[in-house]
Amino acid sequence: MPDPSLPQTRTPESAAPAPGPDGGRGVSRRALLGTAGATGLVLGAAGGAAGYAAAPAQATPLTSVGADRSMFHGKHQPGITDGLQARGHLVAFDLAAGTGRKGAAALLRRWSATAERLMAGEAAPQDDTGVARDAGPSSLTITFGFGHGFFTRTGLEKQRPSALAPLPDFSSDHLDKARSDGDLWVQIGANDALVAFHALRAIQKDAGQAARVRWQMNGFNRTPGATARPMTARNLMGQIDGTRNPKPVDADFDQRIFVPSSGEPAWMANGSYAVVRRIRMLLDDWERLSLSAQEQVIGRRKADGAPLSGGGESTAMDLEKTDAGGEYVVPLNAHARITRPDENGGAAMLRRPFSYHDGIDADGTPDAGLLFVCWQADPLRGFVPVQRKLDRGDALSRFIRHESSGLFAVPGGAARGEYVGQRLLES
Repeated sequence: MPDPSLPQTRTPESAAPAPGPDGGRGVSRRALLGTAGATGLVLGAAGGAAGYAAAPAQATPLTSVGADRSMFHGKHQPGITDGLQARGHLVAFDLAAGTGRKGAAALLRRWSATAERLMAGEAAPQDDTGVARDAGPSSLTITFGFGHGFFTRTGLEKQRPSALAPLPDFSSDHLDKARSDGDLWVQIGANDALVAFHALRAIQKDAGQAARVRWQMNGFNRTPGATARPMTARNLMGQIDGTRNPKPVDADFDQRIFVPSSGEPAWMANGSYAVVRRIRMLLDDWERLSLSAQEQVIGRRKADGAPLSGGGESTAMDLEKTDAGGEYVVPLNAHARITRPDENGGAAMLRRPFSYHDGIDADGTPDAGLLFVCWQADPLRGFVPVQRKLDRGDALSRFIRHESSGLFAVPGGAARGEYVGQRLLES
């Protein structure tokens, strides 16, 4: 369930002005920033405090967090290799009866147009709420995927990928079917909470009568610039989470994460498969453990993520190292040992989750954990073998509970003039 802090994609902002209330061309969300960041702590590009402003300044430029922009069009969809964002929403929809292939195509066309505009820092094409009018793009990404049922409802069963077969049952599953699966899946991430919510609301409104929300979940990560230096994220257990994630600079990254351009079916070229799991952390039980016991469960030091066999966070784990008593320094059932690709026939996936907190139960137990999202070229070679091995003896399994699950085919990115999924829906 780990995840990396991949480098943030930054592209100079060139958003066109957004429509004004009278239908004319008004100022863009970015231009409307004005005094944002001028009252209170102002952050520079390195995230350091620049001081307090005594009065609103004129035409204050966006901070680096607001100005960062991800591109909608590209070889792959956004939200896969982009850096972790501070806020996220995951939402699944079911197509309404009678929507069919034509209605689904119209919906994806609307969603793609909205995503392109919002990711550029512009207003939504229709009935913009104004929630994010003061902010820049804030690294917003919007990603679309298709669930197993989508192909039945659109009459495209012959185009359903074999890799989209339902995931097997796992002993750690306590799944709520109402919060699992779905015909369509949308992942939204941004470094500003209002920008993320604005996108969620726009996508929901665009669905209209064509699709209804099946489930929706909210997540968060540490805000970029909150640490003195860029570092791997921590989860709600306090563990550094994502140290061994595949990285785009790896020679075999694309092979592991993306469907090749010659892959099958053809419409999935340059796409990926997302496994989505809501994993509740039993934090009260976890926090009763001593620091040493927690580190034995994970197999890494809590302070810096270094393996118990020694070194720093990036040091290779020595699985054969023993202590004075002849016991393995990294326990056989340690989570970090079990999830290693070389312990799973090379199986690898790109973990890119959000933490979540949905309140406190009547007995005082926090409903909190991980919205686990992992990406791979084939879930039967990525997620499934690793989860099966975790099922057989992961020390962490006593402290987590898988409560919902979904698998989605995420097609490649849309070229300019295209919408996401066009090669499937108009094939």
